[in-house]
Amino acid sequence: MIVVDNEFVELKTSYGAMRTHIVRPVAAGRYPGIVFFSEIFQITAPIRRTAAMLAGHGYVVAMPEMYHEFVEPGEVFAYDQAGSDRGNALKTTKELASYDADARAVLDHLKARPDCTGMLGAMGICMGGHLAFRAAMEPDVRATACFYATDIHKGTLAKGMKDDSLERAKEISGELLMIWGRQDPHIPLEGRRLVQKRLDDLNLRYSWLEVNGAHAFMRDEGARYDPELALRLYGSVLDLFHRRLGEGDR
Repeated sequence: MIVVDNEFVELKTSYGAMRTHIVRPVAAGRYPGIVFFSEIFQITAPIRRTAAMLAGHGYVVAMPEMYHEFVEPGEVFAYDQAGSDRGNALKTTKELASYDADARAVLDHLKARPDCTGMLGAMGICMGGHLAFRAAMEPDVRATACFYATDIHKGTLAKGMKDDSLERAKEISGELLMIWGRQDPHIPLEGRRLVQKRLDDLNLRYSWLEVNGAHAFMRDEGARYDPELALRLYGSVLDLFHRRLGEGDR
């Protein structure tokens, strides 16, 4: 299934309208839905390519523009210091409840779509990995893949920099795939162990992969990209989603 289609939808949230990118197979049928959370740079070309890869394996993939309260629809930040500064500033300006409301709006949209089976998963990269972790707390999310999820160990997501993600991890009922880079300075060893201990204490269903990679090793732009590693890990993600969400009308 190599051909995908693209559309945009505007979803209503209690914090304003949110543009959401939809990528899905062209072939008629119903497919599981995945909410895919981006890095702090919004819906960049590498994020779109990753979404197309997922959709091409038989999924309806929805990418919300998480900073919709603050920027114009379609705005993307560059992969440079200015873009990083802007994204990080907004990360702790946005309210935690708004992040959660955005996730719920996308999940509800996916469930209501006639081309979706109603089987739902989540995936995210960097800040998006943390947002996917929070989306896993929703009872209808059956499988979640988190790539080097930032700030979970510190609890510093959103306005006030005091999130409750580790506390609310007890609400996760689906299966998790947690992937980390051992050379990632944003999530050091002690931070990874803190998160893993919490998952163990809760006896959650999860897989844990630590690989030799720097932060952003999955992004297919820049010097840190590791294509061989990315290909192998996407195989693990697809295995998770196929097992837990099914394959729809492929």
